[in-house]
Amino acid sequence: MLSEAHVAIQPVGRRVTVPLGENVFSAVRSAGVASEAFCGGRGICGKCRVVVREGSQFLSDLADSERKFLSQSEIRNGYRLACQMIVRSPGNLTLEIPRESQVRRQRLSVLGIERSTRPAPSITKHVLHIPPPTLQDITADLERLLNTLKSEHQLGGVLINYVSLKRLPAILRSKNWTVTAVLRNSREIVDTQPGDTSDRCFGFAVDIGTTKLAGYLVDLKNGSVASTASMMNPQIPYGEDVITRISCTMKDAGKLSELQMAVLGGVNKLLSDACKIARVEPRDVYDVVAVGNTAMHHIFFGIRPDYVALSPYPPALQSSLSVPAKDVGLDVNQGAYVYSYPTIAGFVGADAVADIMATGMFEAKETTLLIDIGTNTEIVLGDSRSMISCSAASGPAFEGAHIRDGMRASAGAIERVWIDPQSFEPSYRVIDDGKPEGICGSGIVDAIAEMFKVGLVDNTGRMQPNNTRRFRRDEGLPVYVLANAEESASGKEVIITQRDVNEIQLAKSAIYSGTSILMKRFGVERERIARVFLAGAFGTYVDPESARMIGMLPDVPTDRFEFAGNTAGSGARMALISTDIREMAEGVVEKTKYLELAGLSDFQEEFMKALYFPHQETERFPTVEKLLNSRHEKQTP
Repeated sequence: MLSEAHVAIQPVGRRVTVPLGENVFSAVRSAGVASEAFCGGRGICGKCRVVVREGSQFLSDLADSERKFLSQSEIRNGYRLACQMIVRSPGNLTLEIPRESQVRRQRLSVLGIERSTRPAPSITKHVLHIPPPTLQDITADLERLLNTLKSEHQLGGVLINYVSLKRLPAILRSKNWTVTAVLRNSREIVDTQPGDTSDRCFGFAVDIGTTKLAGYLVDLKNGSVASTASMMNPQIPYGEDVITRISCTMKDAGKLSELQMAVLGGVNKLLSDACKIARVEPRDVYDVVAVGNTAMHHIFFGIRPDYVALSPYPPALQSSLSVPAKDVGLDVNQGAYVYSYPTIAGFVGADAVADIMATGMFEAKETTLLIDIGTNTEIVLGDSRSMISCSAASGPAFEGAHIRDGMRASAGAIERVWIDPQSFEPSYRVIDDGKPEGICGSGIVDAIAEMFKVGLVDNTGRMQPNNTRRFRRDEGLPVYVLANAEESASGKEVIITQRDVNEIQLAKSAIYSGTSILMKRFGVERERIARVFLAGAFGTYVDPESARMIGMLPDVPTDRFEFAGNTAGSGARMALISTDIREMAEGVVEKTKYLELAGLSDFQEEFMKALYFPHQETERFPTVEKLLNSRHEKQTP
């Protein structure tokens, strides 16, 4: 008796066999098909939509979670959620991954602001002209090399690694005793090469984000970037957020290895691509710096991240880390090491330290605020004397998850929205200028800010239809139509629902309440904040005025906001270029206090107040209050 089903996956043309009792989402993932899955297959995001073209009788019945996310029309047309479909009996199935569920290349933020850094890399190359042995001088090869290193470059007490030692005799003799010694921290020979190869000395910095990977090939001789490469994080099929991925490792010990191999495969692909662009051999890459949030950091190094997700959320280590790259699994020179900044806490990781180093806020005389917005938002406030930090669980709404027509910032996403205050008609800008397919994070913030500004949403977050044709009702609740079916690329409306508004309320409240508490603890009013750095991909594209309008960011003059870009990548490059930066980072972590918001008595009260637009205490947002009062005066006869 057959114990499996045969599944054809279109439009990619893949075929897989699925054991009875397994869900279709696992089959799609095992086939290597990139399909959206914000929640990692838990049935709570509604993004892993597939269309069953043939064989529905072999599948489990429609689940309640599917009825929650799929319209009656979609159900009639064969739409299901892949993670909720269980293969119940053997047979032949044909599934189609619809356009909206296909993962497309996201607009990624690779570059960011970066402080000028004097090159002082951990790796240096030294060309040696070694006198060959004679019958009168039979000094051993290694001692001969070390003696020359000391006499020509004043470097003594140097050790050599085992791999280089084994190759040394042949290397010395292949170019008439001219050799290039590759030293790490002027203490260890990590490689020897025949002849003069001093012109080829590279390092690789990588920002391991929850959503994306960004890599930078750097010439260690002068600190210049030779090439860059980026891609989506291959761990995404295991879940969009770090908690979901950590849950994978907690439920199944073998998943840690899977997650580590997934991200290592991605990093090695970036490394290979960057080397090809710059025409560099991976064996000429001698140093690697990797940064990421604490969970991504742990998984990359193969360290169990379980307890980061459990109160009181301790990381496995806080100190910086430097280990042989070959032990991690990186395809670089065998003598290379991989370094990571120290972490600050369980949810403020090495990437946040990189943000601090890149912006230079740790040296600022005036108070500076740094907000790296993402599924987990890191917030740092301070100056050259001291800093304070926290992590806000803002959730994946800004990545498009839990939003009815949300999507990543890729082609077809509405990224900017404006609403006419008289007609309430919307206008919008779409990434790559095509027809809209959905809306990304910056667009949803714009849309809700505009709706609030023109009175289509009140300060509690309730939609106010206001007799505009752009409103209709869906299951008794009002929805605002941004793009009708004729305007969209998919032939389906792009809408803003009441639930979407509520999701953004939760996300923005988490960010603002975290910021507000840091300001209280640091003893600073909003007027005294001299600069606000908005970091990360979302922070690069969100409109500060819209974010301020809904109360996500403090009411600071917009000219004090600065789009920092990918400062995690910038900070990683700085550590690659200079060991001085690595040493400075240790001091930065020591003077940065961490606040765990969940353990603070006033957090819940702050959070509830911040749910209002822009805030329950409107005096905190005088600029927004003034604008809204002006609007009201114009509308009053």
